[in-house]
Amino acid sequence: MIATVGIKRLGIAVAAVAAIGVSVLMVLPFLASAETVREAVKSQIRAVTGLDPVLRGSASVSVFPTGRVSFEDVSLGDNRTGAPALVAERVVARLRFFPFLMGRVEIADVSLERPTIAITFSADRGSNWSGHIDALAQNLKPGPGRTASFSEIRIENGTVIVRDEAYRIVETLSNVEFALAWPAISRSFAAIGRFTWHGEPIDGTFSFTDFVAALHGDRSGLKVRLAGAPFKFGFDGYISSRPTLRMEGTLAADAASLRQTLRWAGQQPPPGGGFGRFALKAQTNVAGRTIGLSGVNIELDGNSGEGVLTFDGRQTLQGTLAAEGLDLTPYISTVRLLTSGERGWDSRPIALDGLEGLDLDLRLSAAHVTMASAKLGRTAVAVNLRGGHLNVAVGESEAFSGVLKGTLELSKSPAGADFKTQLQFANVDLEQCLGELFGVRKLEGRGSLGLAIESAGGSVYELTKALNGTAALTSQKGAIAGLNVEQLLRRIERRPLSGGGEFRSGRTPYETLSVNLKITQGVANVEDVRLEGPAVALAMTGSASIPARELDLRGTASLLSGAAVPAFELPFMVQGPWDDPIMLPDPQSRLLRSGAAAPLLDNIRNRGARDAVRSVIERFTAPGQPPAATETPPALAGSSAPVATTSPTETRTTPTGEAPAAVR
Repeated sequence: MIATVGIKRLGIAVAAVAAIGVSVLMVLPFLASAETVREAVKSQIRAVTGLDPVLRGSASVSVFPTGRVSFEDVSLGDNRTGAPALVAERVVARLRFFPFLMGRVEIADVSLERPTIAITFSADRGSNWSGHIDALAQNLKPGPGRTASFSEIRIENGTVIVRDEAYRIVETLSNVEFALAWPAISRSFAAIGRFTWHGEPIDGTFSFTDFVAALHGDRSGLKVRLAGAPFKFGFDGYISSRPTLRMEGTLAADAASLRQTLRWAGQQPPPGGGFGRFALKAQTNVAGRTIGLSGVNIELDGNSGEGVLTFDGRQTLQGTLAAEGLDLTPYISTVRLLTSGERGWDSRPIALDGLEGLDLDLRLSAAHVTMASAKLGRTAVAVNLRGGHLNVAVGESEAFSGVLKGTLELSKSPAGADFKTQLQFANVDLEQCLGELFGVRKLEGRGSLGLAIESAGGSVYELTKALNGTAALTSQKGAIAGLNVEQLLRRIERRPLSGGGEFRSGRTPYETLSVNLKITQGVANVEDVRLEGPAVALAMTGSASIPARELDLRGTASLLSGAAVPAFELPFMVQGPWDDPIMLPDPQSRLLRSGAAAPLLDNIRNRGARDAVRSVIERFTAPGQPPAATETPPALAGSSAPVATTSPTETRTTPTGEAPAAVR
C-alpha cells in the first residue's frame, strides 16, 4: 500500500516537471524576440569563424521541439573582389537546449542547405578564399577572448565548383554531403561525407591534426581518403603552404581499370589495349606543382615495377622503373599487322587518340619481356612522348636469341599515322625474328638484320604501300627451309626435261647469305642477293611487293664441284606469296640441255615440219608412259639409229638404243 502511494507521488512530480517544461517552451518565443535571437546567432557565427555572412532573406526562430534559427538566402562574399565564395539557400543553426532555457543563445551546430561553394584560382595563383581563410585562421587562434564555439558544420545537398583560370579547368562536385567536425576543443579538424564527381559517388575523409597551423600555412598532419567505383586514394603525411605548397608522406592508389578511370576523369586513355588493374604505393614529396614519388611500387596489368617518378606542372611524367618481368601482350593485343587469315595486311584505321595531353619521359628495364609469342631477355627501353610524338629507344634487348637495338617513332598526322624506325638485330634466330616481324619462316640459322624505313598512312596496309627505306640481312651457316636446291639441280642436270618430283620440301644449307634491298613506295627492289653453300650457290635480282606480299625474282643457281667453274648452272624464277613461294627453273635452258628436245628445236626453226613437232610434243606429254610409236618424221629419216615399226605398241629408240630422258 505504501509503495503504491510512493509511485503515485513520483508520477505526479514527473508530470508537473513536464508541464512546467512545456510551458517554458511555449512561453520562450514570447520572451525572446526573433530579431534578438537572429542577431545573436549571426554574431556568434562571426565570432567563431571570423567570417561575415550576408543574410539577404528572412529569418525564423523555432524552439519546439528543438531550438532552431533559419536564415534564407545567405552568402559569403570575397573580401577582395566582392564575388560570392559561398551562397546557400538556407542556413540553419541548431541551439543548445539548456543554455537557451536560461536565456543564452549558444549554437550547437550549423547546417548549410543546398549551398554552392565557388573556389577560383586566378592566373597569379591567388584564390577567392584567401581572405576568408586568413580571417578564419586569425579567429581560431587560442586566446582568452575566444569563448563561444560550435562543434559541427554540415553541408547538405551542396555543389562545389573549382575553377583554375591558368589552366582553364572547371570541375564540379555535386550532391555534396559532408559533416565538418569544427575544432571546438582540440586543434584538429575532420570532414567526412560523400560527393558525386562525373556521375560517380565518392566517399571522402579529410583530417588535419592542427587546423590552425594548416590555415596559417604551417606544418600540420594531413590524412585523405577517397573511395569510389573508379578508384581509391589515400594520403597520410604532412602539409604546409608557406612559402610554397609542400606535402610529404605515404601515397597509395588503386583502380580496377586505369583505362576506365582515365575516361571517367575526362582524360583520353592511351591507344591500344591494356591499362586495366592498377595499384601504386610510394613516398611522396610535393613542392609547388611538382610531385616527386620515391620508393615507388607500381602494378599495372599484372606487371610490377619499382623506381622513382616525377610529375611537374607542365604535365610531364618522368622517371625510372625496373621490373623482373614485363608482359606487353595486353598493350599490343589490339595491334594487328595481318588479317585474320594472315594472308594480307590489316586495313583497319589506326587509332592514335590519347597521345596528346600528357608528356612522358620514362626509362624502363626488365629481366625478361613477353610480347604475344615473342620472348625477349634483358631489355632497357627509353620512352619519350611529347606533343603527341612517341619515340621508343631500345638501348639493348636480348631478342630472338640475339641483341636488338634501335628506335621507333610514331605520331598522329593528317594521313593517319607517321611511322619511322631504325632497328638492328644482331646474331638473332632468323626463323623467330622474321616470323614475328613479317610472318616469314623460311630461313633457319642465325644472322643480322638492319631496317631503316619510314611511311605514312591510315592503316597498316596503307603504310606498306607508302613504305620507303632500306633493309639488309647477312647470315652464316644456315639453311632455306622448304626447298632443296641441290636435289633440283642434280636431277635437272641428269634429265633436263624430267617432270614430277617434289622439290618444295627439305632444306638448302648455306655457308653465307647476304640480302640488300631498297624500298620505294612499297616495292622492295633487290640490289643484291647472294647465297653460297657447300654444294650450291644462288644469285638473284628482281623485286618484292610489300603490300601484296608477293615475290618476282630472277636468279641463277649453280651446282658447285670445287673447281673454279660451276659444274652446272640453271636460271630460275621465284614467284608467288613470300611465305610460300614457288621456284620455277627456266624452261628454255632445260630444252637447250636436253638431247631429246633437239629435234623439237630444229623443227621449230623449220615451220614446214608440223608433223615432227606434233610427234615430239606427244612424246613429252605422255606422263609416266613411253611415247606411242609413230612413223618416222621426215626430219629424222637420215638418222642411222634403228627405226621402230609402226605398231602402236612398239617403242622408238634413241640413237643409243635407250628411251628418251623425258619418259624415264
